[in-house]
Amino acid sequence: MRMAITHCKPAAGLIHHTDRGALYSSANYRRLMAADRLLPSMSRHGDCYDNACAESFFSSLKNELVHGEVFAIRDAARVAIVSYIEGFYNRKRLHQHSAI
Repeated sequence: MRMAITHCKPAAGLIHHTDRGALYSSANYRRLMAADRLLPSMSRHGDCYDNACAESFFSSLKNELVHGEVFAIRDAARVAIVSYIEGFYNRKRLHQHSAI
């Protein structure tokens, strides 16, 4: 979150959607968001459909990159994930969408 705030400089009031994971509900994480006036939005307990977009992305990331992969160091994982997101997921992977 710190890296995203530093690089993206989100405007106050940005809504940050997450699941109910321990990281996102921790006091430190919530303080960090509050300091930059970001608004947390969590799915309801046990309802993955509340945050279907994020759930879909993380499912793709896990199934297409992470499962079965062993990263020797954190930087190797970071490089692989950034490469997946920027080089494949956002640019080449087919996405379903509907007109609004």
